[in-house]
Amino acid sequence: MADLIGLAVLFLVLALVAFILGARGVAGFSMEIAKWFVIIFVVLAIVAFLF
Repeated sequence: MADLIGLAVLFLVLALVAFILGARGVAGFSMEIAKWFVIIFVVLAIVAFLF
């Protein structure tokens, strides 16, 4: 599960760099990927906590 949060941070940093460089399409896409990784991480963390 730690890999998921690491990937989310990686895509967040990629999105910030792309936004600063003016590639707003890439930045938006990277933010979407980061958002989904965080959601998956939270769901898996809840499932792991319950079981």
